[in-house]
Amino acid sequence: WFPPQSQLSQALNGLSDRAKEAKEFLVQLRNMVQQIQENSVEFEACLVAQCDALIDALNRRKAQLLSRVNKEHEHKLKVVRDQISHCTVKLRQTTGLMEYCLEVIKENDPSGFLQISDALIRRVHLTEEQWGKGTLTPRMTTDFDLNLDNAPLLQSIHQLDFVQMKVSSPVPAPPILQLEECCTHNNSATLSWKQPPLSTVQVEGYILELDDGNGGQFREVYVGKETMCTVDGLHFNSTYSARVKAFNKSGVSPYSKTLVLQTSEDTQSEEQTLPFPVPLERSQLRRMSPFSSTLNLQPSFSGRSYFELRSSAHQLSLHSSLQSLNSAVDIKKMVAVAWFSFDPASAHADIIFSNDNLTVTCNSYDDRVVLGKTGFSKGLHYWELSIDRYDNHPDPAFGVARIDVLKDAMLGKDDKAWAMYVDNNRSWFMHNNSHTNRTEGGITKGATVGVLLDLTRRTLTFSINEDQQGPVAFENLEGLFFPAVSLNRNVQVRAGSG
Repeated sequence: WFPPQSQLSQALNGLSDRAKEAKEFLVQLRNMVQQIQENSVEFEACLVAQCDALIDALNRRKAQLLSRVNKEHEHKLKVVRDQISHCTVKLRQTTGLMEYCLEVIKENDPSGFLQISDALIRRVHLTEEQWGKGTLTPRMTTDFDLNLDNAPLLQSIHQLDFVQMKVSSPVPAPPILQLEECCTHNNSATLSWKQPPLSTVQVEGYILELDDGNGGQFREVYVGKETMCTVDGLHFNSTYSARVKAFNKSGVSPYSKTLVLQTSEDTQSEEQTLPFPVPLERSQLRRMSPFSSTLNLQPSFSGRSYFELRSSAHQLSLHSSLQSLNSAVDIKKMVAVAWFSFDPASAHADIIFSNDNLTVTCNSYDDRVVLGKTGFSKGLHYWELSIDRYDNHPDPAFGVARIDVLKDAMLGKDDKAWAMYVDNNRSWFMHNNSHTNRTEGGITKGATVGVLLDLTRRTLTFSINEDQQGPVAFENLEGLFFPAVSLNRNVQVRAGSG
């Protein structure tokens, strides 16, 4: 026999278990709300990109078809103009012969007329024969025998729709971070995770996310099948948050629990300060990895790293600026040197690289984007770009961008870039396709464009030939930014020291 108090206690224990399960279920549902919102944004971005790609393909095809029409137009004009020229010459010759014959008929000397009459008659008959059949018929029609067969494409556009994917299996369960295998060393962190022990759902891969060490937004740093990742080049003496999720063909799992990591205090020589400017021959000895203001995220296994910021023996020194632009800023603190060259891996396919990836141009008349290899999330950074070629007054753009910025449009057309675009007379600032602050003064061949990214004050400022161009261009900047340029085939840009 159990007393009522014991029975009630046992019943409460069971109810408590149910309440605990309900709380965990509510957390799962709230995570689903967040996941739905994130997936919606990602899906909308993918849809817009796919539709934009179709529009770009149609525009390219339109240009090709217009080129064919122009060729047909030129061909028709040439044939008709040649026939006009030929007919004019023959008509002039015929008219001259007719006038000569009329003068001969008026001649009063019969013997003289008899001497030349036979030859003139033969010449008149020969000239008449030359105006034979087809001579006075146009060789070319005025109609363009080109009919655009657009019916199949219009039908395809009307039929464009989503394909409902059949769910063959449920989405994976959230991975479990293996705390005993997660650790930090200096400014590197190693993360390890696994699937729940009783999970039988097939997993195709994992997505590891890390914040910026300052409580900022998470971003993906690894996508792959492995269950361990080493992240190098983090900030010293910073606190990072990490999380991971799994995915298969059916979808993406909720996130794992968030792990907080603390990097070591900096005791390394690479964080020592340098006077500015650093002579180039000396700065060659200052190449350092990791960079004090750069994320250098590389997996310790096969997979895909979103930020692969490596330096080579030929990359340029781009100093963090300690000078002001027309007194726009007054910086006295000395900071370390960072490095970058342009990145072929993330650039549009039309970008052409030379000079150890320090010089770029383009083989297209449309604007194409190229990024620097190094991203900046903290500190003060200044770099210069020299205009080595400038033909037909194009309007290249210079600035900073996220890693996933549009590569087939002018820099600043989307919300992933902050830029100044400039022609030979004036400039504008542009972000999210919004144009502001028109400023007089442009660029020519040999000009130098300076970019000052101050992530302490969260501002972006531009200069042309060392004079500040307009006011402070952008404020409230936060996150990871890559140096960026957009240009077409009429421009060649070379990265230079700040």
